[in-house]
Amino acid sequence: MNYLKIAFVMLVGFSAVCKAQTRTPVSLPSLFSDHMVLQQEDSVPIWGWGDASATVNIVGSWAPEDTVTVVVDDNVRWKGKIKTTSHGGPYTLSFRTKNYNDEILLRDVMLGEVWVCSGQSNMEWSTANGLTDQQKEIGAANYPEIRFFSLAKRASETLQDDCRATWETCTPDVMQKRSAVAYFFGRHLHRNLNVPVGLIVSAWGGTAAEVWMPEQLVPDTPEQQDITAKRKNPWWPVEAGKLYNSMVYPLFPYRIAGIIWYQGESNRDAAQPYASLMKHLIQAWRKGFDKEVPFYQVQIAPYNYHSPDNGPALIREAQELVARTVPRTELVVTNDVGEFNNIHPIRKQEVGIRLGEIALSENYGIADREVRSPFLTHAQTEKNRVILTFSHADDGLVCADKQIKGLQIAGEDGVFVDAKGLVKGNQLTVYAPGIKQPVAIRYCFDDSTVGNLFSRQGLPVAPFQKTL
Repeated sequence: MNYLKIAFVMLVGFSAVCKAQTRTPVSLPSLFSDHMVLQQEDSVPIWGWGDASATVNIVGSWAPEDTVTVVVDDNVRWKGKIKTTSHGGPYTLSFRTKNYNDEILLRDVMLGEVWVCSGQSNMEWSTANGLTDQQKEIGAANYPEIRFFSLAKRASETLQDDCRATWETCTPDVMQKRSAVAYFFGRHLHRNLNVPVGLIVSAWGGTAAEVWMPEQLVPDTPEQQDITAKRKNPWWPVEAGKLYNSMVYPLFPYRIAGIIWYQGESNRDAAQPYASLMKHLIQAWRKGFDKEVPFYQVQIAPYNYHSPDNGPALIREAQELVARTVPRTELVVTNDVGEFNNIHPIRKQEVGIRLGEIALSENYGIADREVRSPFLTHAQTEKNRVILTFSHADDGLVCADKQIKGLQIAGEDGVFVDAKGLVKGNQLTVYAPGIKQPVAIRYCFDDSTVGNLFSRQGLPVAPFQKTL
């Protein structure tokens, strides 16, 4: 053995000894740290690693008389559940081994409502990158009971036990670096519920739905392989499962109140399978969190994609299908906040607040008005006119302009022309000169048309297409 090899062996041996000497009898994933938020009034899973057969005692200062005891298994893992009380804090959470001096003490722990916020760039987009009333909003973002846990962007071929992130208290400096949609959603909950809010942000711009779900749930077909190959990009992963492995799986089974999701733009090149993919994704995430948590989507906003196949409109249609057919899902419509030349519209306040309104209604039973957008439910043809009926519009529809934008009708030749609309209550009568026998109708069913038809609560009517 030459001197270089001897030096290498000695260095490795010294490193191993140092690790053995500094190794703690119990360790935690990054989710469990100072400033964390635990779901209130629940039985909350807690887990980590340690020396095999070691006993770990877990105590939360909100109930110091209740000690949870777990034993580290042969795979050096341990897992337990601790009961949380009603919202409050700051508390401490301690982990002690048999030797009393071996302790991890987490400080400034809050009990409140925890939400996962995920998707691609419109979820990732920070307030520093553009926002209505940007400086005013940033300057006012002092909310010590709102906490962010924002995962570092990392892809993996295999399932990961941990992720890179730390819990942060919301200050103007922190807020402007973090998800704007998540912030406005969390702020709306905090203001209305007066409880701490934890926002776990796992988002990566440019990513398709397939990378956020288990690889085995994505069909391994020539068509899917071709789609993946065409999406190749140096800035984000495109292979199925890559972000599920590293940015979703490490969160399981942390107790959460629900999930908000803003994604779909990167699936516009292959819109047909999107609804099926999302159903599988939701099912997989709920299994991981061990609860049928609510899943609230944001419909992708209008933007000039230059799409050759109307893919963005078909994605919006698929998103509505998921909301109609998957239990405990809802859809926030953004048909009014899009920008023709900006794929990242800056009106993030409306998006976050609309998500928050749905959560307040569905999760927390707080609703004094309609919080959902109108959706087309029925179309009836009467001679040369079509009468459309909408849900969530009991107080009626309204259009501030003289003409409804993006409203079109087609006759027997299948050619769409601009149509006129007459509003009466929650119904819209549509017609066009020269169309005697309507066969199809649509509203804002394209890349970029910003709608101007609303409920009287100010919520935009969802885009649609309908064959008669």
